[in-house]
Amino acid sequence: MQALTQQRFSTAVQHAGTTQLSTADREHVYQWILELASPETREHALLELSKKREVVADLAPMLWHSFGTIAALLQEIVNIYPMVNPPSLTAHQSNRVCNALALLQCVASHQETRSPFLQAQIPLFLYPFLHTTSKTRPFEYLRLTSLGVVGALVKTDDQEVITFLLSTEIIPLCLRIMEAGSELSKTVATFILQKILLDETGLSYICQTYERFSHVAMILGKMVIALAKEPSTRLLKHVVRCYLRLSDNPRAREALRQCLPEYLKDNTFANCLKDDTSTKRWLSQLMKNLQDVPAPTLGDQRGIPMPP
Repeated sequence: MQALTQQRFSTAVQHAGTTQLSTADREHVYQWILELASPETREHALLELSKKREVVADLAPMLWHSFGTIAALLQEIVNIYPMVNPPSLTAHQSNRVCNALALLQCVASHQETRSPFLQAQIPLFLYPFLHTTSKTRPFEYLRLTSLGVVGALVKTDDQEVITFLLSTEIIPLCLRIMEAGSELSKTVATFILQKILLDETGLSYICQTYERFSHVAMILGKMVIALAKEPSTRLLKHVVRCYLRLSDNPRAREALRQCLPEYLKDNTFANCLKDDTSTKRWLSQLMKNLQDVPAPTLGDQRGIPMPP
């Protein structure tokens, strides 16, 4: 059995190509991947491989093509579902599953493995973690790492990614976190929404009905109010970019003229943005887009209706 496993792994390594690591380091990586198959050695292997994901260029193909590895990572995820509801996740359990999630993020980021990763619908295994609301550190770490996997997908600007995400519940999940998560989780969730909006399909999807648009606009508005009290430049940057992209849709633009928060129209965030030229430029462009825009025709009922 061990010889057969080694043979399968050697084939996977050849498929993945070479890395810039020394021979000794590569042997360690190969051994840790083999050790993922055994529950007795998996925890240490997860820890070591998660440390190496930034320096091993072909780690994702090695993980994907090696026998039983993705199944082992999914087993780590499924094993903690009972601790999610009711919430009883410990710090140790959270750290362990987050190491597995870090390896899945590696797979999600790589050009060769991203498409089969989506076709296998593996991101859906992470959605129960995004549903959690516990404020404890283990759950926050779990949500943030899960968001990191989705964030890695949208960073690639791949149409297949957007198509997949729009077929799932990722937008309402991100909106929930944008409303009630920690600052860092809010930032990643808003970044994901931003990347979806920047895609033409994503913008059309969100602006297709008043319900979708109003939900997004309501959450963004709440975030602006909260940011006026507790400013965060990095979070505000993504919020403004979302508003600017929404203003590219004619019917959304007309609706935003009625519901854009006043805090974005005055100098509330002037000090927060004094060193952020790109966000100031986006905000200026948003204000310009919302000035003197002709109303869309009332005959088109497919998109956002005219506000009363």
